[in-house]
Amino acid sequence: MKIIEITYRYDGSEATVRGRPADATEARDRLDAGSRAIATLFGNLQDGTGTARRIIAVDPRDLGLAPGEQSTPKQRPYAAVLGCSDARVPIELIFNEGPNDLFVVRVAGNGLGAEVLGSLKYAIDHLGGSLKLVVVLGHSGCGAVSAAVDLFLEPRGYLALAGLHSLRGILDRLMLAVHAAAKRLAAIHGPAVIDRPGYREALIETAIAANAALAAHTVQHELGRGDTDGIRAAYGVYLLREHQVWAPRGDSAGCDGLAYPPAGPKAFSEFADALVRSDRIAGMLDGGV
Repeated sequence: MKIIEITYRYDGSEATVRGRPADATEARDRLDAGSRAIATLFGNLQDGTGTARRIIAVDPRDLGLAPGEQSTPKQRPYAAVLGCSDARVPIELIFNEGPNDLFVVRVAGNGLGAEVLGSLKYAIDHLGGSLKLVVVLGHSGCGAVSAAVDLFLEPRGYLALAGLHSLRGILDRLMLAVHAAAKRLAAIHGPAVIDRPGYREALIETAIAANAALAAHTVQHELGRGDTDGIRAAYGVYLLREHQVWAPRGDSAGCDGLAYPPAGPKAFSEFADALVRSDRIAGMLDGGV
């Protein structure tokens, strides 16, 4: 039998209370460390049986339970995360975090609509005392991106969406990433890439990563317009099967953990090349992972 125990605990000692990151780099490092810890927890039970345990420290102030305090707890997240609505992607759990650590916005496909940008803007404007990082987190097998890819591969299906304005709004925002992903796959792997057995899956996963990086770049651009006290944006893709955060990047061969978005056209071109040449995407084209 496989047993997983995840416990949120405060034992009364100050040693269990974690401080807040001082800057964006510390925030990203903490999120990366947390995601690796959870991936290791699940990985320990990948084969065989046993019990895997994880304790997540909770600050009683974040629950309004601090001794002598009767007031409503204040928001003090150190990172805002734009995640997908997919129920298989529990944001706090993925990053080994508890209450009041993350300001989470969820929408299908990680689209930067007006409500999403407004929510992130609120966090930046009103929670800047603790907030250091804004993360755009896509995930493998995203249903919204998959639907956009299927429309790209079979445009006639778009006619069925003529009167479904809310659904069209989600898919239309994703089409830029899908088109860019298709062009880059053809440029690197040749025009005949569309005939390879895993092309659809590879296009979906390429578009998911491209969409997350582009959204993070857009958020970073928005941050640059005001006094945001060093807040930065980052992106990543949560791999459902592996329980890991994956982020190809143009300036490094590494893909583990969150990454800062490309800063301009040249950097985006390097990112796109690294993405479609990655082992994950190249393996998918031939019907692999």
